[in-house]
Amino acid sequence: MEIKIGTPQILKILNILSWIIFVGLCVEAGMYIFNGIYTITINSYNARFLGLIDLYNYNPSHYIQEICFISIVAILKAIMFYLIVKMLHEKKLNMQQPFTPETGQFISYLSYLAFGIGLFSYWAFKFNSWLTLKGVKLPSLELLNLEGHSIWIFMAIVMFVIGQVFKRGIEMQSEIDLTI
Repeated sequence: MEIKIGTPQILKILNILSWIIFVGLCVEAGMYIFNGIYTITINSYNARFLGLIDLYNYNPSHYIQEICFISIVAILKAIMFYLIVKMLHEKKLNMQQPFTPETGQFISYLSYLAFGIGLFSYWAFKFNSWLTLKGVKLPSLELLNLEGHSIWIFMAIVMFVIGQVFKRGIEMQSEIDLTI
């Protein structure tokens, strides 16, 4: 007995996994924003939540900047998965004719979001390195979900190139459609 999994089944599984990841990223982004606002306005002791109490004690404005970096990266990741969920849910991914303007725009948006994530992760990396030189004890970038800036930028470049290939494919497809 052979089990065959086709493209429609894989897309359904990816849709479910994308929804799970999207909801998790939304919760994560909301948690960072809520805890940052709660720490600044109500209880500064809450800065222990992310291990940033030393940073808050060193300078609250640097704490706000760090929370902004963490929140922006989390929000961009959530937006990225929102686009994936939207594309899979609306079934705009046509395997018979993949070179559509929607697919090209989707790939372009993903490349811009990946670049934004990489850029803000890099700024957070440089900021944390500067703070560490000042003697502030900070948790690792992995604990703050800010690691991998070079991977995100690499992914953005690869997706941009794929987007350009899709753009050319869309142009060729429209030329073929016009000649028929």
